[in-house]
Amino acid sequence: MAHVRTYGTNVKIGNWNEDLRAREDARKAYQQRKERGELAAQKVDFLKENILRPVDLSGTRDGKLHFGDVVMLVNMGGENRKCSAVSINADIYSARKSPSPGIRSPCGISAGLDIQPCTRTAFVITSVDDSPEGSTLCFEQSFALKTTSGFARGLYLTSDLLNFQKCAKKSHLQEVMLDDCSSFLSWWKVVHFNPQERLENEGQPVPANMKVLIIHCKTNQALATLGDQVLWTTYGKEYEVTAHTFLDSHKAERDSNHWILCTSDPGNGLVLFNHPNSAANQNELPLANPDI
Repeated sequence: MAHVRTYGTNVKIGNWNEDLRAREDARKAYQQRKERGELAAQKVDFLKENILRPVDLSGTRDGKLHFGDVVMLVNMGGENRKCSAVSINADIYSARKSPSPGIRSPCGISAGLDIQPCTRTAFVITSVDDSPEGSTLCFEQSFALKTTSGFARGLYLTSDLLNFQKCAKKSHLQEVMLDDCSSFLSWWKVVHFNPQERLENEGQPVPANMKVLIIHCKTNQALATLGDQVLWTTYGKEYEVTAHTFLDSHKAERDSNHWILCTSDPGNGLVLFNHPNSAANQNELPLANPDI
């Protein structure tokens, strides 16, 4: 018996009505999410628009660091690292729009390769011992590092003793993060990077734009960036930041623990890359990341 065609090409078969309604509901839901700014691409744009907003660093009035100064924490790199700066590692799940735009705490940090002063990389030197704003920061003096107000919400750079439940994601060393609570866990101190000169510099003003160690007061571990522990973030490839002292064969801290509290040079950008006496030029290290 020959095959008999029982319907034409314009006949709707199966659960066509349900499929049509499902597609229409999905389109409406997408449009509503788009109007509310809830699409992933919109959240990324919102985050970057706010967290990458330029910030003016403090100028070098007398070549020293002061309470209230806005600085960047820059590591000039080494054998397996490029020049990087301590940065807020916020993603779309860390950002909020209400009740006011900002990042949620606790929030992670990383060492970003984009050495530009912005909300993400700017930190305020904050007193913890009632030192007046504008007074000079001295070696071995306790202080706090706080993000700027506004979108960064003034969070404190914080660390605590290493344990099984709380450690850095990649290296499993002592974790460093941002929290909204000011406590002894957020106290740091600056130490001269040369062990042979620490005693004579104790209590002396800390110079800006020169290599120093940043030590966590509670755990006595130095802030470090790890070139062999790579994080893939919303902002690209970055390094993990931890609190751990790395010593060489002479019992001196390695360059992964060396930091520069960088200020601005009016009209010329960062002092770090423009001043002839800066640590960057003295060490003859690369001044910029060619991949940026």
